[in-house]
Amino acid sequence: MKKAEFIRNVAIIAHVDHGKTTLVDKLLRQSGTVAAHKEMAERAMDSNDQERERGITILAKCTTVNYKSDSGDVFTLNIVDTPGHADFGGEVERVLKMVDSVLLLIDAVEGPMPQTRFVLRKSLALGLKPIVVINKIDRPNARLDEVLNMCFDLFVALKATDEQLDFPVIYASAKKGYAMNDPKEPAIDMRPIFERIIKSVPAPDADVDAPFCMQVATLSYDAFVGRLAVGRVYDGRVTVGSRVAVLGQNDVNSFGRISKIVRFQGLERVEASEAKAGDIIMIAGLDTVLPGDTIGAPDGTKRLPAMEIDEPTISMLFMVNTSPFAGREGKFVTSRHIRDRLMRELEADVSLRVEDTESAETFRVSGRGELHLSVLLERMRREGYELAVSQPKVILKKDEKGHTLEPMEIVVVECGEDYQGTVINKLSMRKGELKVLEPSGEGMCRMEYLIPSRGLIGFRSEFLTDTRGTGVLYSNFDHYAPFRGDIGGRANGALVALEPGDTTAYALYRLQDRGLMFMGTAENVYGGQIIGQHAKENDLVINPCTKKALTNIRSAGADEKLTLVPPRLHTLESALEWIDDDELVEVTPTSIRIRKAVLDHNRRKR
Repeated sequence: MKKAEFIRNVAIIAHVDHGKTTLVDKLLRQSGTVAAHKEMAERAMDSNDQERERGITILAKCTTVNYKSDSGDVFTLNIVDTPGHADFGGEVERVLKMVDSVLLLIDAVEGPMPQTRFVLRKSLALGLKPIVVINKIDRPNARLDEVLNMCFDLFVALKATDEQLDFPVIYASAKKGYAMNDPKEPAIDMRPIFERIIKSVPAPDADVDAPFCMQVATLSYDAFVGRLAVGRVYDGRVTVGSRVAVLGQNDVNSFGRISKIVRFQGLERVEASEAKAGDIIMIAGLDTVLPGDTIGAPDGTKRLPAMEIDEPTISMLFMVNTSPFAGREGKFVTSRHIRDRLMRELEADVSLRVEDTESAETFRVSGRGELHLSVLLERMRREGYELAVSQPKVILKKDEKGHTLEPMEIVVVECGEDYQGTVINKLSMRKGELKVLEPSGEGMCRMEYLIPSRGLIGFRSEFLTDTRGTGVLYSNFDHYAPFRGDIGGRANGALVALEPGDTTAYALYRLQDRGLMFMGTAENVYGGQIIGQHAKENDLVINPCTKKALTNIRSAGADEKLTLVPPRLHTLESALEWIDDDELVEVTPTSIRIRKAVLDHNRRKR
């Protein structure tokens, strides 16, 4: 057995916004992988358009840095940056099998959060020994000792072994670019993190002379070479042109030839002629390979165990758009187009599920959360797809005795003490169970709830309104529990357009007392489209297209100034949260519209 002694494979895991991508930026810069004179965008690893817009990591990404240690040896560090949102936990679960240890980042102020628990539980279950990095120690209200104690308690709660409990700790400020083994040490650079990785992360347990064996973690795509399989080489070596076997998880085997091998080097991809045990690489030439498949020598390669991915908890109906505006803005509008696109997404996203329904034009798509599915929808609309989607629904299960079970989530809420009562009342009405209530300083309080997933659907926008935009809410799936009974839906009805036409200031001015408008003047609408939120609980059919009658008689209010209240413009996420059972969101490349599922007013009354 020959170990790849100068290779270290490590993933960076944490709750959302605890500084993973910023830390990778500094490691790239200070290792010399990205030259000092070369410009590098902030959060350079977040290269996806949606990642930059949302400020979060959606897809796990690999990079490689070469580091010369204090001993003079040069080490190759393969670093994987992972998403922090619970909805993209499938990305984290896949990459954890590629690495030999993890850097667990924890905010020095917030401490362990719901996603911290999730990613740590997965790491401990795989037998990995984490390195704890307490980040953002430069913040004025950092509480290092308290957060370290909270971290230890979390390890104990997750039943860590004695060896895992003896975790090394690094104190860092990724933004300022320094780390230290003790907070009393001078702040210089990130070398303590590099040295700790070399010292504490084991070298890959791989045999370079054994037959080639690799497991695919994720897929990428290149316009010139097609599908690219990303994974870790467990044993042996492979060269360009090698013939290999692809062992699928459903006993579907195929053969192919490696056309290209690509290594990661900083922010770039570099072609290579060979890869050996311990490397994390991309290979091209295998058109049928899927995540979880084993790639190996044509004779005698053993299939590696399948990656265990948690089941989806939320589902939505994706359907062909049937509104009067169908086909005006989208390039791909038919059920065949939608189906083909969803099938392509299934190949890359192992935590997604797609099912056919009784209607050939409707598909049930299941994912890990609203954000997971809304990111897919946003990607589809940017590619030119047009479709309609239903309200998100939780996926219920039955136990052995036939009792209904529903997904439960751990929710951490931070808000001002002035809004504490309102938030507690709203979450209690949604069947939430208060677990922790404590002050977090500066007039803020921290609450931890156990709540049904369906109780959070539509709550986030309401929460921001109740806390005047100052509250923070994080959630993460915890377990399935007995069904907790009915939860009330939206308190307000909808303002529904009577007939097609263009909205006028004259009509909207006289209707705005009826509720909150979702659109302004001179916008094209159709009958059955929802243009606002009614102030009362019932739906109201209105005509926003009424024009002022022109006469020869000059009235007293002829030159009256019309002052309209600014409309609430919905994003894709807010529209999905707002709709009810009998409503749909119409998603096109240029518009987000809300409509009734049944457009005809008379049929709806029946």
